[in-house]
Amino acid sequence: MAWINKMKRWQQFHDLDKELKLELESLLSDEKFLEDAFYKDLEFGTGGMRGVIGVGTNRMNIYTVRKASAGLATYIQSFGKEEKARGVVIAYDSRFKSREFAMEAAKTLATKGIQTYVFDELRPTPELSFAVRLLNAFSGIVITASHNPSEYNGFKVYGSDGGQFPPLAADVLISMVNEIEDELLIEVKDDMSLREKGLIQIIGTEVDQAYIEKLKSISENPDLANQSDIQIVFTPLHGTGYAPLKNGLKALNYRHVHVVSEQAKPDPNFSTVKSPNPEEHAAFELAIRKGMEVQADLLIATDPDADRLGIAVKNHEGEYVVLTGNQTGALLLHYLLTQKQQKGTLPTNGVMLKTIVTSELGRVIASSYDIRTEDVLTGFKFIAEKIKEFEQSGEYSFLFGYEESYGYLIKDFARDKDAIQAALLATEACAYYKLNGMSLYEALMSIFARYGYYQEGQRFLTLKGKEGAEQIEKLLASFRDHPLEMLGEKSIIQSEDYFTSKRLTKGNDWEEIHLPKSNVIKYFLEDGAWICIRPSGTEPKVKFYFSVQSDSLDSSRQSLQMIENQFIDEIQLRLKNISK
Repeated sequence: MAWINKMKRWQQFHDLDKELKLELESLLSDEKFLEDAFYKDLEFGTGGMRGVIGVGTNRMNIYTVRKASAGLATYIQSFGKEEKARGVVIAYDSRFKSREFAMEAAKTLATKGIQTYVFDELRPTPELSFAVRLLNAFSGIVITASHNPSEYNGFKVYGSDGGQFPPLAADVLISMVNEIEDELLIEVKDDMSLREKGLIQIIGTEVDQAYIEKLKSISENPDLANQSDIQIVFTPLHGTGYAPLKNGLKALNYRHVHVVSEQAKPDPNFSTVKSPNPEEHAAFELAIRKGMEVQADLLIATDPDADRLGIAVKNHEGEYVVLTGNQTGALLLHYLLTQKQQKGTLPTNGVMLKTIVTSELGRVIASSYDIRTEDVLTGFKFIAEKIKEFEQSGEYSFLFGYEESYGYLIKDFARDKDAIQAALLATEACAYYKLNGMSLYEALMSIFARYGYYQEGQRFLTLKGKEGAEQIEKLLASFRDHPLEMLGEKSIIQSEDYFTSKRLTKGNDWEEIHLPKSNVIKYFLEDGAWICIRPSGTEPKVKFYFSVQSDSLDSSRQSLQMIENQFIDEIQLRLKNISK
């Protein structure tokens, strides 16, 4: 078996890292665990790689980080000396091994003569995106696993525009990473000698200050902070968001900010939450307790690398409700367009960008302001790619980009989702509506009343390891071999397969989908609802997205629950057939 040969190569390597060597020795009796650790190389995909920390070629460790970094070095070298001199900016979050992995990446690149800039302490992902542009670097790396469990870490790669590598560039980079045969033999010099040569430079406050200055431009109404007394509760969920958001709110003069003290400090164990994910309502438990204590108008949570934002607001019963990513996106978009229209700053060629699994409510809102909406595949790198395209062509002016998974971008000085930007705009919107006698919850209800009661949901199946990956592939194949035609009593009137790039109607008429290929299938029902099936690119999951719309909130909620349950029954049936 090939995995045994890989394992023995590591076992026999004379200079194996001591910690990894001890871990390998302790696992020699656990064949199933070893197979999963060595049966493949940790996949380097279009956004980089992410995995469990530990020993093995299918794990995050100093050797897999060196391999990814060496592949990036080869890619940069192919562009010549000037690009080597422009170099790479590296940031890292609060996870286990993040700083160590950041320095391994820096040493690998610098050993090959590539200039590197490493942040002195942990920083959020959007600030890394900003720093790449600020320093005119060729590329960027951030060591993070976003909101994954504590045993994970990752390696994300950015291009010179501050966005994650688009598919064509990523494919070239992936091939260069995969060409490296032995990750154990990659040469890495010590960091002190590389610092003395100037190949590794430490950066910090100068970038922070420039980022804060740009954050000030988010405000549509800078005087609102002085006119409003809104109370804000903020939790960084043990991650990188504490300093940048506190400083951003201070720069805009919001004074009543209450931080959840138990979650303020970085903690790689994320010890106060089951999952450090603002999409999970349980992550707001301590923030809600603090909110009730100070009677907060707005609760804010950022994930560990501060690219995702969750908010909670009080409903009519005085209870805090955690909004979905689609709902927060609708609120931010509506506020932004309303203010720009009132001030006469709304461009005639404005465009809003969203992903194919994001609510159609955003499109309806944008259309009411004569703003175009463009759909992209799931992943903020595709939004960044469109921003760059429109920046170069001048065809459209970017106004807002978002995805249902709590990612938003207001100003394109960063080219990845930015929870700090979004939190500042959410705070301002809250202040605006309060001065006008409304809560953010009431503002959302008014949007529903005007545009329709859209409700979205998401379910997922976690299928870990080699067997799980095979099951996910077979599940998607089953929908291609035996397409869904009915769900309950409702007909499927259209399907979209982003792998074959075909949109098929019930009459078997088809048209081409002009987006990159992706292993995603979407079904549209006769009542306007839709369902989407998508394997996660970063976790061992297959995700199911649902959207409905009707003339009342209760009706939409009932429809959503019904469609979710019916589809999960379909999934269970297909999984049972697959396993036979």
